[in-house]
Amino acid sequence: QVQLVESGGGLVQTGGSLRLSCAASGRTVSSYILAWFRQAPGKGREFVAAISRGGDSTYYADSVKGRFTISRDNAKNTVFLQMNSLKPEDTAVYYCAASQFYTIPIRTPSYEYWGQGTQVTVSS
Repeated sequence: QVQLVESGGGLVQTGGSLRLSCAASGRTVSSYILAWFRQAPGKGREFVAAISRGGDSTYYADSVKGRFTISRDNAKNTVFLQMNSLKPEDTAVYYCAASQFYTIPIRTPSYEYWGQGTQVTVSS
């Protein structure tokens, strides 16, 4: 069992930055691929970014590539999402997720554990 708790969301103006954190506890967190998803009002949950167990491999959705950076600190059981150049279309609830897949998956059913989410709102 893995517990995930997100923090760092808030209200920011277009072009601003936010850094999300996800604290993980439970089973050996370093054995999981960690990812961020988001869900905007009236839309499905979409993949944002993911990072391999050792942190040496990352994958991003095209919509955030070049603006968002995912990282992890296995010693502190934490994964981060640095979000720069934010746009109104980035407004959503952001979720942290953990997967035991061999390679980085981007589909929600491939992730076994989820946090409760943190709201990010970007004003125009």
